[in-house]
Amino acid sequence: MNSTKSTTTEPVKNKSIDTFSFGDPEPCLDNRMTEYIGLYADMDGLYSPPVSLAGLIKLLRVNAQHGPILYFKRNMILKWFKPNALLTRRTFKKFAFDYCWAANSYLQVIKNTFGNVIKLRHLPALSMRYTSTPGVYAQRLSNGNVLRFKKGEVIHLKEYDPNQGIYGIPQYYGGIQSALLNEDATLFRRKYYKNGAHMGFIFSMADPNLSTEDEDDLKAAIKDSRGVGNFRSLFINNRSGKADAEKAIKIIPVGDISTKDEFERIKKITLNDMLSMHRAQEALSGQTSGDSPGFGDLDKITRAYYNNEVVPMQQDMMEINEYLPAALHIEFSVPVYSDLNPRSED
Repeated sequence: MNSTKSTTTEPVKNKSIDTFSFGDPEPCLDNRMTEYIGLYADMDGLYSPPVSLAGLIKLLRVNAQHGPILYFKRNMILKWFKPNALLTRRTFKKFAFDYCWAANSYLQVIKNTFGNVIKLRHLPALSMRYTSTPGVYAQRLSNGNVLRFKKGEVIHLKEYDPNQGIYGIPQYYGGIQSALLNEDATLFRRKYYKNGAHMGFIFSMADPNLSTEDEDDLKAAIKDSRGVGNFRSLFINNRSGKADAEKAIKIIPVGDISTKDEFERIKKITLNDMLSMHRAQEALSGQTSGDSPGFGDLDKITRAYYNNEVVPMQQDMMEINEYLPAALHIEFSVPVYSDLNPRSED
């Protein structure tokens, strides 16, 4: 609602009571990055992704968990990768991360004059588009121009989306609102501490014998101090009261939000949501929900995570081999504790 101010006069000591409301109207669903905008071809014949890729990029920095977990998953894919003459570790690193955050990753197939594949070049998922010409991809350049590739020149690895078959949708898509709520809670907490327009406590006295000089010194000392963080404090001395050694001075907390808001609860719930939406093991990915006293058996956790999460991601990456000659297929090392290794223990 728009800022308004109303005044209601009541017969209380000949004073009026002012009330006002503040704040601008905000839509409940104002996060455009989470809107499924559908697929359509623009004037250049390029299909726009169903979700905002620029929004997904911003989401990497939305809080302390979402982005780092995606980098962790990229590292786990990269850990056992075997570089070869076509695909360097640096190129595969970019390719794998695009698949983690965008569910779309691209490689350009570079051939020599004899038609043999000699190199795979990374193409940023943010700028790549599928065209209205079957099998042809294009890249939007920073200067606004469009670079079109030849048919079959681009390898596109994508997550499956049942709504359409052109682009992939990240598996974490359903948890975006939890990630944004985590950010909102943090921003609210920071603004609460930084605005300095709210009271931290009321310093109340009921001492008619307090001299004016002592009262001024006491008010100056409170005013010059920073109080609790950046909280403002209020001083009151009721000279009509009776001096009582036990009740003459009272500290009344007002801005103690540590017991009055849901900050810690929201942070914990949203963290659990993000661990779930990424299927991340908190003991391995550097996150902790505080639900368990320790991290458990890291060897067993690592083995289970490798077999149930890393191997499927590696198998996704190996779809590249469908476009390469058998002698140049990409491969991954197999750790001793893997179920795929005959030497692993039960």
